[in-house]
Amino acid sequence: MNDPRDQYPRPPFDVIDGKPSPSPDHGEESYVGRGRLEGRKVLLTGGNSGIGRAAAIAFAREGADVAFTFHSDEEGAEGTVEQIEKAGRVALSLKLDASSEQECVDVVNEAASKLGGLDTLVMVAGYQNNIDDILDLETDQLTKTYAANVFSLFWLTKAALEYIPAGGSIITTSSIQATQPSPDKVDYASTKAAIINFTEGMAQQLAPKGIRVNTVAPGPFWTNLQPDAGNPDELTNFGADTPYERPGQPAECAGAYVYLASDDASYTSGATILIAGGKIA
Repeated sequence: MNDPRDQYPRPPFDVIDGKPSPSPDHGEESYVGRGRLEGRKVLLTGGNSGIGRAAAIAFAREGADVAFTFHSDEEGAEGTVEQIEKAGRVALSLKLDASSEQECVDVVNEAASKLGGLDTLVMVAGYQNNIDDILDLETDQLTKTYAANVFSLFWLTKAALEYIPAGGSIITTSSIQATQPSPDKVDYASTKAAIINFTEGMAQQLAPKGIRVNTVAPGPFWTNLQPDAGNPDELTNFGADTPYERPGQPAECAGAYVYLASDDASYTSGATILIAGGKIA
């Protein structure tokens, strides 16, 4: 049994050539499947890195075929495909600009066509760019953040409901930022609050159809998003303020997505699962 405080590295951390060091754990070696999602057909956004990649790997090792999207990281997408196929499942990588309604609709239809159906929609992809002062927050960024993080949920869900049957599942990704917003993330944090509201409303709307809707709310996680979103020099002590004194690793989030997609969560809808190393939302 591992002490969760010491299972993964604690700060200090670094960014080398634009990538987090040490490298995040997506579960390539650590996640062990137990057949909980045999035969499922999943569309997941943002599967090329971070929490999305960890979830895609976990779904495949639990027996699901997985279509996932990426924005521009083709190398990361290839790595995820390799991991899914290594698990013996069908892998499909699809390029997506989540701020485009038409691309969201098209990617759902393509995934359902090539997988032979769709029963699980998992929305992880998001956009974050830290701005210290609202006076410097331009409308273009505000629009981009809301389109990618919030509007895409509506577009993807509407398209996916043509395919998802009773017993299916929709999973969104919020954040501890929804209730504990950082001053340099006001646009991003407000989208994460909106995601919880969307999830709770859709859970009630889709209950008569037998479709569950839940969200995962990560705390500080060590992913490529961190150096991409702000000043790498500020990441040295990332996650040190949690009770576990370290950030989470993507692999530590994957099990929550698996649970919410599985029959184990048959009576769970409208829920938010906070994964934040002891932080309280």
